Amino acid sequence: MEEETLNPQSMTLTSEDVNNGDQPMPDLPDQDPSSSDSDSDSGSEDGDQAQKNLQLQTLEAELSTNPGNYDAHVQYIKILRQIADIEKLRQAREAMNELFPLTPSMWQDWAKDEASLSTGSDAFPAIEKLYERGVFEYLSISLWSDYLDFVQENDTSVRECSPAGILKARDLFERALTAAGLHVSEGSKLWEAYRKFEQAIFDATDETDNQARDKQIQRIRTIFHRQLSVPHVNMRSTLLDYKAWEVEQGNILNAGSSDLDGISSHVASAYKKALEMYNARVHLEEQICQQDMSDSEKLQNFMNYLKFEQSSGDPSRVQMLYERAITEFPISSYLWLDYTHYLDKTLKVGSIITNVYSRAVKNCPCVGELWVRYLLSLERGHASEKEIAAVFEKSLQCILTLDEFLDLYLTRIDGLRRRISCPVEGESVLDYSLIRETFQNASDYFSQYLKNTDGLLRLHAYWARLELNLHKDLQAARGVWESLLKICGSMLEAWQGYITMEAELGHVSEARSLYRRCYSKRFPGTGSEDICYSWLRFEREFGSLDDFDRAVQKVTPRLEELQLFRSQQESKLTEEGENSSKKNVRDKRKQVSEIPDEHYPAKRQKDASQKPKKAHGKDSDVLNPGEQTVEKIKPKGDKPDIQNEQRMKERVPEKAKVYADQCTAFVSNINLKANDEHLRQFFSDVGGVVAIRLLHDKFSGKSRGLAYVDFSDDAHLVAAVAKNKQMLLGKKLSIARSDPKHGKKEHARGSESRESAETSNGPRAHQALQSSHNRGSDNVQLRGRNTFAIPRNVLALGQTVNKPKTEEQGEEKPKSNDEFRNMFLKG
Repeated sequence: MEEETLNPQSMTLTSEDVNNGDQPMPDLPDQDPSSSDSDSDSGSEDGDQAQKNLQLQTLEAELSTNPGNYDAHVQYIKILRQIADIEKLRQAREAMNELFPLTPSMWQDWAKDEASLSTGSDAFPAIEKLYERGVFEYLSISLWSDYLDFVQENDTSVRECSPAGILKARDLFERALTAAGLHVSEGSKLWEAYRKFEQAIFDATDETDNQARDKQIQRIRTIFHRQLSVPHVNMRSTLLDYKAWEVEQGNILNAGSSDLDGISSHVASAYKKALEMYNARVHLEEQICQQDMSDSEKLQNFMNYLKFEQSSGDPSRVQMLYERAITEFPISSYLWLDYTHYLDKTLKVGSIITNVYSRAVKNCPCVGELWVRYLLSLERGHASEKEIAAVFEKSLQCILTLDEFLDLYLTRIDGLRRRISCPVEGESVLDYSLIRETFQNASDYFSQYLKNTDGLLRLHAYWARLELNLHKDLQAARGVWESLLKICGSMLEAWQGYITMEAELGHVSEARSLYRRCYSKRFPGTGSEDICYSWLRFEREFGSLDDFDRAVQKVTPRLEELQLFRSQQESKLTEEGENSSKKNVRDKRKQVSEIPDEHYPAKRQKDASQKPKKAHGKDSDVLNPGEQTVEKIKPKGDKPDIQNEQRMKERVPEKAKVYADQCTAFVSNINLKANDEHLRQFFSDVGGVVAIRLLHDKFSGKSRGLAYVDFSDDAHLVAAVAKNKQMLLGKKLSIARSDPKHGKKEHARGSESRESAETSNGPRAHQALQSSHNRGSDNVQLRGRNTFAIPRNVLALGQTVNKPKTEEQGEEKPKSNDEFRNMFLKG
């Protein structure tokens, strides 16, 4: 097949080229000294070359600082193919494949490029190795077809049909059928290529060698029978081809109305079964082959298909479908975990599982569970210590959570312990120093992140137990506990673990010495009391009466001190609770008194039912003496009170202004074992974390499962909130935007109401004055804070309260103090 030659100067890099990567590498342009381009063409070519050189420099700088940038690797390789820089191109491909698996199209490009550049038989092994690496990483029918064609065209022994060459080709075809022969939509291509190869051998066989020709005919017939028993597309076409081939061999088939007429019964039965299997899967094939669907929909269709195949009970078909799904979704950790779990359940051991795991961790290196399963799979397969150690070291270079790293270390130690305590026959016995070295590395790493946590305690307790039971070294076990106490001296469980070890060994004096060291320490919660009572219980069970009395003498003052401290704290809590309750009651009363009347529907209905009176024939709003509403007196011109508004703004707390400028997330439902580093790792993909404030209990010091996380800007905060309901240490976090102003609204509302009340000298005084003045004048305004209260009207002698007033009488004017004095003197 002739390769297309492209001019590197005429090509530009596009996003489609980067994604596909299926253009052949251009040949270097021939330089003809006698030809000369125009000045404009030369300038254009120089500009393109300069642009490509600039792109290469930028990509090289990016890859040197960030080698994990997948897209940069793809673009770099693409440009190197355009300029035909062979050596750099090889290095770039190797560097990328060290970190990432290459797509089938990239392997095809690489093999074709090397084939076009190399001539002779010396290049064949290197190109054949490239194809082998390619078919290992992903399932691809086209890549297998190219591989088979390359071997048939370039392997001399295969091309000459030598016995060794024919055997090699047949082995390769069988491998291809094992890997992809069950592919429903494209597997028939490999079967047809296999038949074509065997037919070519038949045609090249000497016509006089009837035995060899008959043997070859039987080979082709067997391939037909095998293909007809496998569900594929175009099964009827394959059946018709088979019948035509049998006629060519001189076998007369009985013609009939059915396609199966004239063929043997066992072939017909296998064909019917395969056809039924195909019809049961055709709708599932259509679903995964649709183009106009999202990735999530397509992945779900694959999972539905896998569920169907698993229910059918054919592991080879299930594995084939998993491989097809992996090729479509190579970085889906869920898919890889599901695939490996299925293999562990069905196959248990074997190179197939370890090969799948090696590909899984290469596609999803940041999934700790895959690395753990990989180590266990290697141990089940009796891999060498060198191979297991290499995988473990590689896993430590990945970005994982602290819990995943701890699980990896413990899994590695488990494997070493099993190999030392129960060595497998034929394997060399490992030295215990490997376990000690692994424990030490883990302790050095986790001590800075997991201080006072159960994870660090679990690690050291396991270490001390192996030093004591496996290595038989008591002093080393004590050294492990002592090193833990230096890190987690305020952790009660660490002391209890150390004491328990000594007590179980019968070392009463050593255990008592540990109690004396720790009984006066301050532990979270009730830990201080617990260690005292534990000492007394220990002396009761292991010590003498004198030992018990001495322990009581030591412990009693400590318990009294702790009891006094607890009672003080409880009194303080009770007092704070009462003060808080009283404050809440006052705040509620203030809020009720400051709510405007229009907030009460019943009040509005009552006010609406009372119609205003008309005075002197003019419409005027007059307040009845029993009314409780107060009309606000507006300044002239109904202009807003700018000074009052400015004063209210100044009364808003400054703390609320500070929080308004921050981008803070409130995180709840946090695992109580989580610390700041866990949260920082959780938001590492978001970035922009400025500070983390994990809330702790005031007295016990333990986490409350709540935290505030500050971000540098709103964009990072939005990305952090988008991680709501994601898991951290086995618990689903609740993440929301923190809004401190929301909690200050009631405070600001209360301040505003009090300010309004102060400017009017109290609503009740305002009502009384307004009601009294309205009886004598329609447009009386009260001004000032200290207006004297006007006395109520006094009725004239003989006048009753219910006697209506006439229009001539009018409303009686308020009397002055002098008039009241004269009235009483005359009486």
